[in-house]
Amino acid sequence: MTGKWMKNLLIYAFLGFGAFLILVPLYICIITTFKTEAESAISFFTLPKSFYLNNYIEILENPKLYYAFGNTLLVAGVSLACNFVIMPAMSFAVSRSMQDSKYFRVLYYFLLIGIFIPFQVRMMPLVKLMSGLGILNQRGLIILYIAQATCESVFLYVGFLATVNKNLEEAAYIDGANTFQTYLKVVLPLMKPIIATVMIREGLAYWNDFMLPLITLNRSWKSWTLTIFQYNFQSEFSVDYSLSFACFVIASLPIVIFYIIMQKQIIGGLTSGAVKE
Repeated sequence: MTGKWMKNLLIYAFLGFGAFLILVPLYICIITTFKTEAESAISFFTLPKSFYLNNYIEILENPKLYYAFGNTLLVAGVSLACNFVIMPAMSFAVSRSMQDSKYFRVLYYFLLIGIFIPFQVRMMPLVKLMSGLGILNQRGLIILYIAQATCESVFLYVGFLATVNKNLEEAAYIDGANTFQTYLKVVLPLMKPIIATVMIREGLAYWNDFMLPLITLNRSWKSWTLTIFQYNFQSEFSVDYSLSFACFVIASLPIVIFYIIMQKQIIGGLTSGAVKE
């Protein structure tokens, strides 16, 4: 009985420490948005002296915010649409051909290797390549996002397709369906849980990404995404935390709402395949 009590105590202590690590930064972020710059400089932890809303007003009146918001929607939306069209189809081809084709096996393992290459290793070659091609712009960023998502997306999709019963596809072929019809009408509907998981994962990554927009879109403020817009609240010697955190809160609201709406799909995608009949 004592051992069980100690075990529960350790579990709750660990969970409480985890909650502390999450809630304290969130508390600092939110209360700082209601402080003046002078109050923020004095202490991060104290409550604001008054309900100061000028930080939000200043951010919302800044025309650069709406350019950044539109650019982020454009880049993330087009990248996700391309991911949805390309990755499941490519993964289906790889999954169903790699057992019989050496080419597809080599392709699959080549893509797996890409998962383990850090972004820092690829960063400078990417900049030089994109600069040489003249696509240090939104179009180039979309291409990079699609390429960057290929390795992990294919890995997840192929793993999921391995659990799909091939008898359903064979039945479709017997009924006269070709490969494309079988994929579109039989396989793709079965992939909804993993598609939702990949789309949410990549959507969060695109929305929150900082490094790729920084190296591709920092030539003109009209091409900034939200992360670059927020980054420019710092100067060489100081950071306006009140405005920066207010921008963060505003920029985070759409993705938080999206995450709450898609919560069931996230759980479904993570647990799909965990229990088999």
